[in-house]
Amino acid sequence: MSFDTPRGTRGRKSTSNPVVRLVNRFMVRKARRSESAKLGPMRILALTTVGAKSGERREVPVAWFPGGDGSWLVVASANGAARNPAWYHNIAAHPGDVTIEIGDRKIDVTAEQLHGQERADALASIIASAPNFASYNDKTDREIPVIRLTERPAPQG
Repeated sequence: MSFDTPRGTRGRKSTSNPVVRLVNRFMVRKARRSESAKLGPMRILALTTVGAKSGERREVPVAWFPGGDGSWLVVASANGAARNPAWYHNIAAHPGDVTIEIGDRKIDVTAEQLHGQERADALASIIASAPNFASYNDKTDREIPVIRLTERPAPQG
């Protein structure tokens, strides 16, 4: 499981301000209320990670797509920004300490970054269902990470 996508040299400016944070909180609540929560044509989930530097729990709404094997695919597009989103760095630091919430289901997952043909196939499938993701590649020179989230088995004991 390598999380190795460096930042780019060009891309959209990252937007983190009080309005964006307020909208994110609203979208997280929306994802928790309904399994069919959407932002436009995309389904959303609440992603909870552990801060790479702070160690604190962080939550953010992200669009998700079916992985075909019961997994969830998420894209660290950051709207085509030169930098990867903060949640990507958090997952890279703690890939086994990630939780998603879809409706009333809270699911412990393990994160894995896709590479090569597997990434290309997943991204093509995502773009087919949400064409706006195609434009993010044009905005930045970094390779936009695709992450597979797979449910962790319950601890034995």
